[in-house]
Amino acid sequence: MARILSIDYGKKRTGLAVTDPLQIIAGGLATVATSELFDYLKAYLAREQVELIVIGEPRQPNGEPSENLARVQQFVNRWRKAMPQVPIQYYDERFTSVLAHQAMLDGGLKKKARQNKGLVDEISATIILEDYLRSRK
Repeated sequence: MARILSIDYGKKRTGLAVTDPLQIIAGGLATVATSELFDYLKAYLAREQVELIVIGEPRQPNGEPSENLARVQQFVNRWRKAMPQVPIQYYDERFTSVLAHQAMLDGGLKKKARQNKGLVDEISATIILEDYLRSRK
């Protein structure tokens, strides 16, 4: 089996998470500058087998599109044209940042660590991936 990778796409930074090859466990992979995301993913896919990319679909709590959705759609369209062999699909990411902050609190992280926005993005990507894995069962 190949891995599943998830993306929490942001204007400046993007959090990434990935499963193990058996697709049982999701874990944080990295936080990268969004401007470098495409090249980072291509390099990662050259090293690891990935069968699917799950990207957070940014929506407001009421279900309306958030301001970041247009940027996410541009990235998805670019990916589908350049890398059609690795499918990418949307997954609802509402409340993942809130859940990421709660996970950091529950994990006992100090205030300074909780202010690390890159860590929040990576944890958010992990939550998206965990939710996606649960939804498949």
